[in-house]
Amino acid sequence: MTRAVQVLLALTATFALCVPTGTSVVVAANGPTREIVEAQDNPIELSEESIRAGRQVYGRFCRSCHGLRADGAGMTAPPGSTPANLVDDEWDHGSTDAEIFTVIKDGVAPKFDMDAWEGRVSDDDIWHVINFLRDLASE
Repeated sequence: MTRAVQVLLALTATFALCVPTGTSVVVAANGPTREIVEAQDNPIELSEESIRAGRQVYGRFCRSCHGLRADGAGMTAPPGSTPANLVDDEWDHGSTDAEIFTVIKDGVAPKFDMDAWEGRVSDDDIWHVINFLRDLASE
């Protein structure tokens, strides 16, 4: 094990000890920076209004790849990609609201078939989309 790897592991362990209980640490896939994402419930209450807002945002930005029913059957996904089914029980990139938020905001490296939506979709709208997906999956 190289000295650099030893230092990185020591820093990671030290950092993890400083993180409050109930918090998830998400390591950005595209660089060495760390972002702490609260392992909290979605800060936007699950309501009909939020679900409607999420449905609109999903329809505008997500439906083309993930499909009308969020089952991964979108018609314009990048060639060679396999969009995720967002209403099944198995998620490859996290399943908590906080993890889903991070995936939508930061995308999925290294190929970024799943774009990063930071700067194009507001944080509140991302939370609304999560509420919409939760509601859709419960049907």
